[in-house]
Amino acid sequence: MFQSILFYWIAFVVVVAALGVISARNPIHSVMFLVLAFVSSAVLWMLLEAEFLAIVLVLVYVGAVMVLFLFVVMMLDINVQRMREGLTRYAPLGIGVAVVVILEIAHVVWFKAQGFSLGVAPQPAPADYSNTEALGAVLYTEYVYPLELAAVLLLVAIIAAIALTMRQRPGLKKQNIAKQVAVRAEDRVRLVKMKTEKEE
Repeated sequence: MFQSILFYWIAFVVVVAALGVISARNPIHSVMFLVLAFVSSAVLWMLLEAEFLAIVLVLVYVGAVMVLFLFVVMMLDINVQRMREGLTRYAPLGIGVAVVVILEIAHVVWFKAQGFSLGVAPQPAPADYSNTEALGAVLYTEYVYPLELAAVLLLVAIIAAIALTMRQRPGLKKQNIAKQVAVRAEDRVRLVKMKTEKEE
């Protein structure tokens, strides 16, 4: 009973945080709501006894990806007012997706109310079971190539984020390594000879 109450409460927090991500006026507030959604989702993973996935969600997404999002939001010159001007043209698509999601949720709730079984509840794992070991065995045997591909995609995403911050914009000073190497002492230092002053 307690687990059911905790699940519905955490699920409610996830939904509210997701609504905050898309409705917040400030991009920083959107990122903070996304952090709340990730942490709440980690609690749901804990309820499913998937401790490794929960800690990865907190460490990787909250600890690394969200910091990267903050850097991108704060370092890039994002014109929020200009972005909001074109919001109305995407409104029909957003409303359509929202209607589909609401219909799916209502469909599941209706089936649950009719007494249909929506799935088998997971059985509690034995005390000596390690989901970290089982997940590692699957990742590094059956899914090793998709795992490596995901790592390459993350590397490309990091390089793209750095390239976006180093784009041409007014007031940006960049180094010219070729000019620095080719500089001569005569171009930078001027020796001036002055007559010594005589003491009276």
